[in-house]
Amino acid sequence: MKKIYWLPYCTTSIAIVKEYALDQKDFVFQDIKTEKITEEQIDEMKELAGSYEKLFSRRALKFRGWGLHEKELSEEHYRRYILEEYTFLRRPVIIYNDQVYIGMDKRLKKVKW
Repeated sequence: MKKIYWLPYCTTSIAIVKEYALDQKDFVFQDIKTEKITEEQIDEMKELAGSYEKLFSRRALKFRGWGLHEKELSEEHYRRYILEEYTFLRRPVIIYNDQVYIGMDKRLKKVKW
């Protein structure tokens, strides 16, 4: 599968897509604001990433706004919050050849697209 979970106005997402010349001919792009992440999708991402926490963005404005910075979060919390609020997903999430790349993953430079 070749899929990118992103926000088309997210500067990190845009920079990565441009830098590696990723396009809609080769990848399915899912705008996570207009097309919500499903339970099956987040579970697939977790299987590839190893945890929901790796997929979770503490940089999201709502992380502090919801007071989550003061709580001890479990894997189930991370999963629930990502499903509830799209901004909690670190972006972009790229699934390529059964590998997951999250945000500015250093391994991206080594991928033969």
